[in-house]
Amino acid sequence: MGQQYQIGNYRETYRNFKPEAPERYNWAYEVFDRWARDPRKVAMVWAGDDGSTREITFREMSERSRRIANALTGMGARPGDRVLTMLPRVVEWWELVLGCMRARLVPVPVTTLLTENDLTYRINASEASVVVTDPENVGKIEAVRQGCPSIEHVVVVGGSRPPHLGYEELVKRASPSLPNPNNLSSDPLIIYFTSGTTGHPKMVVNTHASYPIAHVATGKFWLDNRPTDLHWTPVDTGWAQAAWTCFYAPWNMGAALFVWEARGRFDPEGTLRMFEKYPITTFFGPTTAYRLMVQLDLGRYRPAALRHCVGAGEAVNPEVIDAWRESMGLHIWEGYGQTETTLLAATFPGMEYRPGSMGVVGPGFDMAVVDDDGNELPAGEEGEIAVRTCPERPVGLFKEYWKNADANSKSFRGGWYYTGDLATRDEDGYYWFVGRADDVIISAAYRIGPFEVESALLEHEAVAETAVVGKDDPMRGQIVKAFVTLAPGRRASPEVAAELQDHVKRVTAPYKYPREIEFVDNLPKTISGKIRRNELRDIEKRRSGAG
Repeated sequence: MGQQYQIGNYRETYRNFKPEAPERYNWAYEVFDRWARDPRKVAMVWAGDDGSTREITFREMSERSRRIANALTGMGARPGDRVLTMLPRVVEWWELVLGCMRARLVPVPVTTLLTENDLTYRINASEASVVVTDPENVGKIEAVRQGCPSIEHVVVVGGSRPPHLGYEELVKRASPSLPNPNNLSSDPLIIYFTSGTTGHPKMVVNTHASYPIAHVATGKFWLDNRPTDLHWTPVDTGWAQAAWTCFYAPWNMGAALFVWEARGRFDPEGTLRMFEKYPITTFFGPTTAYRLMVQLDLGRYRPAALRHCVGAGEAVNPEVIDAWRESMGLHIWEGYGQTETTLLAATFPGMEYRPGSMGVVGPGFDMAVVDDDGNELPAGEEGEIAVRTCPERPVGLFKEYWKNADANSKSFRGGWYYTGDLATRDEDGYYWFVGRADDVIISAAYRIGPFEVESALLEHEAVAETAVVGKDDPMRGQIVKAFVTLAPGRRASPEVAAELQDHVKRVTAPYKYPREIEFVDNLPKTISGKIRRNELRDIEKRRSGAG
């Protein structure tokens, strides 16, 4: 008898699943604390790099998150204030996000990979009054603090560093008692930064009810989580995927999270060994992680309890899916969504798999492929993926790009939210990803705005002009490629290219650096002088096709 998945009959589930946001709602009290009624129920299994293992119950995390909430408000943080979190995969990050929810504070998670320039922009843009980080990264905060006037407090997790506040000391001193604030559902819950094409990253605001309630579909129908599961998503806490499948979705269903500290690059062999050592039952992996794992001899590994796997971030190659299924006996069920949304589409467990397709519309959303005027396009015709916002705005769609009227007016028009992703749809409702409608580069699941990389390159004295595009890559999906016109008197050489790459690593996050640099005499431009990135992308596609 085959696996019985919770999605059941897709068409029936899609028709009947109608999430609603009540007028007042706080997920930490309404959902998380419901699981905490059982004092023994495990919320997280945490594995340290030193080989240690901790089990944290819902009850314990509920109490500690109340304490940090009281500590933050006791320091003067007020409802709506932003708390920038820059932490590795430590238990305190999950406590802190829950605590912010209870205190009606707004966490702003960022990756520890950020350099000082990126950090300064994010702190000032979000006007964060509290920054929480660890001893390894507090030096970055100290270096930028003078230029970030909104910062009132810096809290350090994992040790004290005067004059900053120690996280553990704050938790121990604070009261564990904090009633449900009964806040409005429309209050801001969390802010993530997402890369754009023509400017700095945008701030995506998700609200208290819409975001976590819609992730019921993510946890139940796609992850297929149940209260007996141990779910693992190896993700940086600075990315929205952490909120997706390493917070709301599994915990909605009462599943425990598996978290491996794993500071450093993704370790494919170590990941496979974790499947053997711990009873991990469900797994989300970015496409690049699967690509790296299937290069190993998968037949050598025997997962203890793995039963269900999903992937997203970019299309999973059919050959990777086949290799994983052949060795692990499990399919990789693909999904699609954005920082701005919850699960928009997926090939849901048990339904027909069509190689290369991102799947069908997720329950709770009305989605289509449309033209620039909002007209739905027929099957097979390429257009932009859009989510219907009228007559009702769907639960699971972000509130706004904060402090960015231009981005809001571009994305919300004619009764649709335009995702910026191009696709086609077949006669049976399966969607097929084509690419970005803008120039955002998706490399190993990282979203990289070309503007950020170009700005960093232009700071270097050797660069006169530059244009950055995504180049197709079999391992990462895309890599960052820079076309560079050198300043007078400078000559192209491998040494100059390496110098520019190192420069970008220093002034912006290391994952954004151009892995390939091509020196050119001039760049293609429009009559008005704007660089034509699309022409450079086409050149790269022709080259790869010719190869």
